[in-house]
Amino acid sequence: AAEAEAQGAVFAYRSEVVAMTRTGFGWRVTARDAAGETGDVDCAAVVNAAGLAGDDIAQGAGFDLDAKGYRLHYCKGDYFSLAPGAPLRVSGLVYPVPAGPGLGVHATVDLGGRVRFGPDAEYVDSIRYDVDAAKAEGFAEVVRRYLPALQSEWLSPDYAGVRPKLAAPGEAFRDFVVAEESEAGFPGFVNCLGIESPGLTASPAIASRVVEMLASL
Repeated sequence: AAEAEAQGAVFAYRSEVVAMTRTGFGWRVTARDAAGETGDVDCAAVVNAAGLAGDDIAQGAGFDLDAKGYRLHYCKGDYFSLAPGAPLRVSGLVYPVPAGPGLGVHATVDLGGRVRFGPDAEYVDSIRYDVDAAKAEGFAEVVRRYLPALQSEWLSPDYAGVRPKLAAPGEAFRDFVVAEESEAGFPGFVNCLGIESPGLTASPAIASRVVEMLASL
């Protein structure tokens, strides 16, 4: 954020986009702050990089989500951590071959040496971040494929995340959408949708691509 501000960016924290309108110069974005006050931002272009709310933003701009294939589906991933006293040592990352809607339950080690296993993949109807402790045995069964000594009682619920998937349950994998929408009748509007893993790693490349798109307008 500090680097962005140093380059002239202005942030409107704790604000919700409530309307977007096409204008002669580009777009007018109306946002409501935490106090309930609304204000407008006039801009030549809009980049929709709103994560789990990306389809809501696109729909608010006038996109037909189903016709464009832009409707997002929430896919939750839970993590369990390994008890510090467990008689099992993991010194590096372990990634199984991916299967299904996720990358598979893998082993990660943080900078403090703490070991976590996850994420699994479960489509959900709403955004939530609880981790069901009853999943421990299922996690242990999966992880034992590459760490046979693991016992479920060594696992405890850790944290969860939610992926903004473009593919609905049972559908084939769909890649990120990074598109300038002039051809769809929305000039100066860039959609970045379905940015799940490895979206964080790819974010500098995505940003460069978006800049190229806007520079060509």
